[in-house]
Amino acid sequence: MDTPRRLFDFPYYQLEHCPLKVMMTSRFHGEWKSYSTKEFVEMMNLASAGLQAMGVRAGDRIALITDGNRSEWNVLDHGILQIGAVDVPIYPTMTEQDYEYILNHAGAKLCFVSNQDLWEKVSRIRDRVSSLQEIYTFDQVNGARSWTEVLKAGEGGDRKEVKAAADQVKEDDLATIIYTSGTTGLPKGVMLSHRNISSNAVDSTKRLPELIIGDSRSLSFLPCCHIFERMLHYLYMLNGVSIYLSGMEQIKDDMIFIRPHIFTAVPRLLEKFYDGILAKGLANTGIKKSLFSWAVNLALRWEPDGKNGGWYGFQLKIARKLVFSKVKTALGLTEIGGVACGSAALQPRLARFFNGAGIPVLEGYGLTETSPVISVNTFRQPGMCRPGAVGKVIDNVEVRIAKDGEILCKGPNVMIGYYHAPELTAEVLKDGWFHTGDIGELREGFLAITDRKKEMFKTSGGKYVAPQVIENVLKESSFIEQCIVIGESQKYPAALIVPEFIGLRDWAAKQGLAIHSDAALLNHPKIQDLFEQEIELRNERFGKWEQVKAFRLLSRAFTIEAGEITPTLKLKRKRIMENNKALINDIFPEHFR
Repeated sequence: MDTPRRLFDFPYYQLEHCPLKVMMTSRFHGEWKSYSTKEFVEMMNLASAGLQAMGVRAGDRIALITDGNRSEWNVLDHGILQIGAVDVPIYPTMTEQDYEYILNHAGAKLCFVSNQDLWEKVSRIRDRVSSLQEIYTFDQVNGARSWTEVLKAGEGGDRKEVKAAADQVKEDDLATIIYTSGTTGLPKGVMLSHRNISSNAVDSTKRLPELIIGDSRSLSFLPCCHIFERMLHYLYMLNGVSIYLSGMEQIKDDMIFIRPHIFTAVPRLLEKFYDGILAKGLANTGIKKSLFSWAVNLALRWEPDGKNGGWYGFQLKIARKLVFSKVKTALGLTEIGGVACGSAALQPRLARFFNGAGIPVLEGYGLTETSPVISVNTFRQPGMCRPGAVGKVIDNVEVRIAKDGEILCKGPNVMIGYYHAPELTAEVLKDGWFHTGDIGELREGFLAITDRKKEMFKTSGGKYVAPQVIENVLKESSFIEQCIVIGESQKYPAALIVPEFIGLRDWAAKQGLAIHSDAALLNHPKIQDLFEQEIELRNERFGKWEQVKAFRLLSRAFTIEAGEITPTLKLKRKRIMENNKALINDIFPEHFR
């Protein structure tokens, strides 16, 4: 085939054009286990035949839930799709109530989970899901049925029946229903076709860093139930890149072991990398500390395409050799070609720092509804990268900015619609244009995101405030880990701030503050003064009506468990405000009354 058009075509394409001895690798009983392209194709065919033997037919919905990425997920993904069935990937961190809603709403026939915890979680709501016939596990779990039963059933299956089913699958057929966790309301089931995702993988290929087909390694640790990571899996298959599967808890060790050429990240992860690098470097003394500070300040001035001139380039080359080479070795990034970053806005200083350090970060933009990539930066051609922007729009996708500033998108990547929700679909799909809900600008061909349309608020003076812009600027402070800007119908904006406690405690110790608890730390007058100064410094970039006039420090981070952030780390503003009513009423009396 010339180009894969259905998602299960990608392994066959790789087998025909660039078969790999190590196509996909993940842990099995604590040991790394690899599959060649040929072995992977054989496994997916066994899965297809086994599912057919168990009565799965075209259009049936099959749920997949895994805690950490693993080969079994991918084998089943392709096995399900090859017979025309539809997979429903679900985040492991969702609540039991979400599981019950999604499995019922999708009408899931079977559910595959990775381990005992997830099996127990689904089992507790199983009786309330009428369509669910069985739950299978990847790990061996007492009392549970193993997914290997499917493979064994496939050994006696008819491969002609698998091929006949595959031949009936068209590229515009529904492939997957992905339930977005959402920042408000119930999860919505985004329907994506084979064409939606396969076209996005093909059209995003030109934005990849230069990789050697058959001799490049990717590390995959973001949840493969998320369309961003999942689409990259197909893209890696298309480009002959070996896929090493991991999980968020094993990132550090696996990165050092694998030494990836490419991986995907979210801004929160890069923030943690940056904070860790900074903390370790500043812990040095004397000449080492001075050299490190010089290198960091140099990296933070980075501009693409050599815009800073030859002298800057010469200094940066020295900084990379003397300082950042050690950073890359410590992180396992000595061979890194690119980090694809998405899901939320990346602070420009982080993009400058990592690119300056020789760790290329390719920030992009997209949504589940757009399969997901709309735009992305790249270094493959000059003039295609800009800090603070999310790149230029990829081939075959169109973007325009509505009169109210909303970003609209049209292309083969745009979803079919929301499952069983025609009214919601009609709200966002109009004349083929998908209304993203994001506010943005096109500047010299580069797309820049400024805020979420629904998150903008008006002060009591009638002035609009874009909180995400302010939050991103506030987080440039090394003392601020997370924050949320509030102020709907109030005289001025305010902020709830989660401090970066490691750096803050270190600062307090250097000031000679003997503080024995986080509560005492946050209430200390010098700490309050420090944050006031950090905010005032950044308020200078905004109009008077946008400036943060009050703040409160929080003793814990926003978490998925508390319902305050989504699995993709977006703020759930309503829940955060509900969980901090007392603090908000302290800032704005009567706010919740």
